[in-house]
Order: sequence, then structure tokens, then C-alpha cells
Amino acid sequence: MTLLRHFDSLGTARFVTFSCHERRNLLSSVVVRDELTKHLDWMRDHYRVSIFGYVVMPEHVHLVLLPSNETKLGPVIGHLKSRFASKVIRERLVELPADCRVKRDGRERVAFWQRRCFDHNCRTSETVREKIHYCHVNPVKRGLVESPEQWRWSSSSWYAGSDNVPLAIDTIVL
Repeated sequence: MTLLRHFDSLGTARFVTFSCHERRNLLSSVVVRDELTKHLDWMRDHYRVSIFGYVVMPEHVHLVLLPSNETKLGPVIGHLKSRFASKVIRERLVELPADCRVKRDGRERVAFWQRRCFDHNCRTSETVREKIHYCHVNPVKRGLVESPEQWRWSSSSWYAGSDNVPLAIDTIVL
């Protein structure tokens, strides 16, 4: 497997995508999506990460964030995914299909997430805005809602001026 190079400590915002195991709709329920937004808030506080935009889709997540300079993003996202999946599995917040049991590292495990994540350094403020917009229109393009503000699990409503949001957004300083 080819290892992707990650460029941490550039001081740039990052666009991150990670998906459920085999792109299954494991994030379909309101309870699970709400729990994930709580975990994103935990990640922000625990790792001093600024969250500029996000969307939680039924089978994947997009984030636009700015980690502190000393933070390696891969382990942060890995910890978020592990902590969230453990809670969902332990509390049986979602019915996992039988084929979510996989053999990894010589042990049988439950796979909630695909391994790794995709990340892109946003080198300009224009790119940051473009990625936030991409997050917001994702549910519309998929036909889940008619306008971005209708999808509760994205930062769109916050940017539209609502304070009734599951996850507050940090002020962009670029």
C-alpha cells in the first residue's frame, strides 16, 4: 500500500475526509450524527483544533479545520474515530452488518471506519472558503435536503446566522 505524505505544521487549514467501513450508511441515524458532533467538539477542546466547517453525511464526514502547529493531524483523526466508534459499538447506537467484522493485525475486530483519512492542505483563504462551501452543498447534491441550511449536521446554519446548531464554528483567522 502506498503511503500518502502528510504535511503537518504548515500553519494552514486542512480539508479532511473520512468514511465508514465500505462506505456503509452507519451515520444515518440522528442519534449517531448528534453523537459525532459531540465528539468533534471534544476533539476541538482536547487537541486545540479550530473547526471552520464540517458536514456529517450518512457514510462519510468532511471537516475544514486548523490544528495547532505542533499537532499531527493523522493521530488526532484516528483518536476521534476510535473514541467515537467505541462508544457507538458499546452503546449499540447503530446496527452493524455482519460483514463489518474484519481481521486486522491478526485479530478479528469490528470495523466502523475505513482505515486512514484523506487530507488536503488549504494554502489560501479562497481554498478554505471553497472547501467549506463543498461541505455545505454536499447534502443538497445528494438529495437529502433542498437547501444547505436544512441539513442539521453541517456548519451551514451557523454561517447563515443560526445559533441553534449542534456544533459551534470557530472564527476563521487567515
